[in-house]
Amino acid sequence: MKKIQIINGPNLNLLGVREPSVYGEQSFDSYLRSLKEMHPQFEIAYFQSNIEGELINKIHETGFSSDGIILNAGAYTHTSVALHDAIKAVTTPVVEVHLSNVYSREPFRHKSLIAAACKGIIAGFGLDSYRLAIEAVINL
Repeated sequence: MKKIQIINGPNLNLLGVREPSVYGEQSFDSYLRSLKEMHPQFEIAYFQSNIEGELINKIHETGFSSDGIILNAGAYTHTSVALHDAIKAVTTPVVEVHLSNVYSREPFRHKSLIAAACKGIIAGFGLDSYRLAIEAVINL
């Protein structure tokens, strides 16, 4: 059974209530249930933290035993060399995910410090970005 680890960064615990016009009205927990129903043949684990070091620890913890990591680093995408280095340090492929199209938003969101360490990027499809990322991991 393939193991897929989803890691969400800061403020993503507020999905469903935070800026619904940008991020939608569904909570991640309810979406996660549907992801697991769509892919019962995979073990899909979920972790969220607003703390950069905890995200790094989870990458280290799962980055040698999972078949894929789906990472939405939130705002840390644009600021964290430490996350970039953590991704490069592990053997598990990481897919960077964003709910919104970051390139249609503020200019500071156009630069990802983690992209070069990731296998690929999926952005702009709302919560469906996670499903697309799972399909990418399945086909790696």
